[in-house]
Amino acid sequence: MKLKTNGFGVSLEDLQALVAEGLSGGGDWCDLFFEYSAYTSLMLRDGIVSSGGCHEDYGCGIRVLNGEKTGYAYAESTDMRALRKAARSAASIASGGSVKACGTPHSVECPHNLYPARRDWREVESAAIISTLQRIESEIRRRESRTLKVMATFSCDMSEVLMFNSLGELTQDLRPMGSLAVTAIFSNGKKVINNNASRSYRAGAEMLGDSVVNALVEEVVRGIDEAFEARRPRGGKMSVVMGAGASGILLHEAMGHAFEADFNRKGQSVFSERMGQKICRSGISIVDDGCLPGNRGACNFDDEGVPGQKTYMVTDGVLTSFLHDRISAKFYGVAPTGNGRRESFRYNPIPRMRATYMENGSDGSVEDLIASVKKGIYVDRFSNGQVKIGEGDFTFFVKSGRLIENGRLTAPVSDINIIGNGPRALADIRAVASDLTIDEGQWTCGKEQSAPVSCGIPSVLVEHLTVGGGQ
Repeated sequence: MKLKTNGFGVSLEDLQALVAEGLSGGGDWCDLFFEYSAYTSLMLRDGIVSSGGCHEDYGCGIRVLNGEKTGYAYAESTDMRALRKAARSAASIASGGSVKACGTPHSVECPHNLYPARRDWREVESAAIISTLQRIESEIRRRESRTLKVMATFSCDMSEVLMFNSLGELTQDLRPMGSLAVTAIFSNGKKVINNNASRSYRAGAEMLGDSVVNALVEEVVRGIDEAFEARRPRGGKMSVVMGAGASGILLHEAMGHAFEADFNRKGQSVFSERMGQKICRSGISIVDDGCLPGNRGACNFDDEGVPGQKTYMVTDGVLTSFLHDRISAKFYGVAPTGNGRRESFRYNPIPRMRATYMENGSDGSVEDLIASVKKGIYVDRFSNGQVKIGEGDFTFFVKSGRLIENGRLTAPVSDINIIGNGPRALADIRAVASDLTIDEGQWTCGKEQSAPVSCGIPSVLVEHLTVGGGQ
């Protein structure tokens, strides 16, 4: 059978030889991860291109597993001498045990292409990108006369990936990514504020259209009057209504990481001993999904060659699955969930989220949630946050929100923190609206390595959170 091995200059026989070299010291598993990436970025600052560049990355990572030992090495070329050296290094680190042979080579076909790029980023002229950034800036200045500065940035990446392992599985993927982000600074003569917005998709240059420009501009200029009026409220423990969409970052940070199987396998997560238990109210389901078309977190295959899939971590209030790579899946005796991800060929894959969100509830609209609160706050934009994975404690800075008084939104608030504990906040969710929104921003997770992700949530009412504000 003739199998394609992409443009990396290696034959199927080369792949088999490298796996044999990796297993030569004894091991349970060997896999190869070839990657070629072409990356471009541009920044427009006040109408002028202030920085930009192009970068190419190319190489192969080789991993050998032997029980609890992992050997990993990489080569920044696909010359067979360099690759054999990397395979021997990985084998040496994980040496011991009986030598295994490679399985019969066979292609693993992708059941779906979640991100077909109709226009290859590598064929797009810089002038077209600069024109898009200029349109964003000029429209912001046209819409908002109090604009002081605008910084608009663009980045794109086209990655070709080839994976082969000791089961003989050969998988390939072409991964596009395009991102636009803008930060604007506004002043009313007394106060200076800034707003930012971003959009990021696994898509080709077809994304550079009016819809993405209009969406970014609308988000950046929205709520400027309220932001100038916003004050820091009195703090304390109170009910918090989290708006749909970007509030999902709290779900990602304060809860999602605690569902990743490596933390649980090592006993570092508060959920380590709670599989099959009820951890929140009935009706709540939390998903990590690699199958949203064009989504920043989408994966035709993860970085271990496992097909992308949708994983229910919480089903109707019960913890039903962790997020697994191949290592944790073997430890727990379950199938991998397609969450083995890595920053590049230089890194070992580990369990990572993709698109993490809570499914719709049945408690009405966000207005219904707000109407049920006598005293609290409504928040819809977050920025910096800190989380302790083991304990689940978190702190998030609120970019914008409003007081809730007697079931109505009143004064805008700013400069406050939301403080709580992930498992406790999950258990304290009292209502979930039916307005699920997947945020399309440029979210990047930094767990040991950088990985593109996305998040989402319907509007939710959390009964008890600490709001850090004025006295």
